[in-house]
Amino acid sequence: MNAPILSTERLILRPLTSVDAPYMFVWASDPRVTKYLPYTRYTRVQDAVEWLKTLAEEEGAYYFGVTRRTDHMLIGSSSLTWRADQQAWEIGYNLRHDCWNQGYATETTRAMLKFGCESLGAKAFMAKHAVENSVSGRVLEKCGLKFSHYGEYTSLDGLRTFNAKYYRLDF
Repeated sequence: MNAPILSTERLILRPLTSVDAPYMFVWASDPRVTKYLPYTRYTRVQDAVEWLKTLAEEEGAYYFGVTRRTDHMLIGSSSLTWRADQQAWEIGYNLRHDCWNQGYATETTRAMLKFGCESLGAKAFMAKHAVENSVSGRVLEKCGLKFSHYGEYTSLDGLRTFNAKYYRLDF
């Protein structure tokens, strides 16, 4: 699904395109960023190109490139994905390491929540993070999501499983 353009005070969330591949590779190849992500760390720009090609085909998902207003630099990506088993929209985000601890993840998440409620009529959101990645939990809590339960998730390649905390926000 094609993501719309969302604006916040410091960020513009916009659809990702193939032109973004080299910029996306900056964080997708960084082991600090990918440590708890479900996808395998990228080792070449072509990995990003291939993933970006799949976005238009995916139903029930919105993917955003997170760009700073000040310099238009692509600093991360975010997503809203419908999870029928949870009857909720799942929030996801990742940012370049040099953009951590600046409030960008919180600002991005709030923009996606607003979009979900106002444009999609969303009544429920959920998110998860590896237990060891407590900073993501603080982002979710700042945005109003509440811890719901412990669980786990496995990387897309099936090689890593993470103990996880799950969060939910119902309207």
